[in-house]
Amino acid sequence: MKDNQSPEIKKYLAKANKDYDRNLSKLESLNWNENLEKKQQILHIEVFQKIDCLDCANCCKTTPTTVNTKDIKRISKYLGISKKQFMRKYVMDDLTGDLVLNFVPCTFLNDDNTCSIYEVRPSTCIKYPLTDDPEFKRRAKWNARNTMVCPASLLVVEGV
Repeated sequence: MKDNQSPEIKKYLAKANKDYDRNLSKLESLNWNENLEKKQQILHIEVFQKIDCLDCANCCKTTPTTVNTKDIKRISKYLGISKKQFMRKYVMDDLTGDLVLNFVPCTFLNDDNTCSIYEVRPSTCIKYPLTDDPEFKRRAKWNARNTMVCPASLLVVEGV
């Protein structure tokens, strides 16, 4: 797969890798309240007006995608294969016992950073990077880790 990330995206990712510890400390020390939660939600909207996931797709290029039984049923039907065939060809158990797609980069990622199963993509793909999730405030380590993968996540974390 060719590297088709913009220079701006590469800059965000390099910064996030360098600043992981600082981002984690910041998130762990925040005093969450209603105003900060509103700010997080507004930042999410503003950031995704600036960041186009198709310019990056780093999540698809670096992170195994977790799938659940509903995802497997939906995607296998879309692909016209049985759930068993889908499991055998595309899914494995990871070290924590979760079911994940077995290729990184994702086997469904096209060269232009689009997803060949976008209409039926896994629920984790729909929700990622969880910067608008109400539970954001409880996931400091997860959110700091996401900054190393997703420029949008980095911008939200830096803004809160």
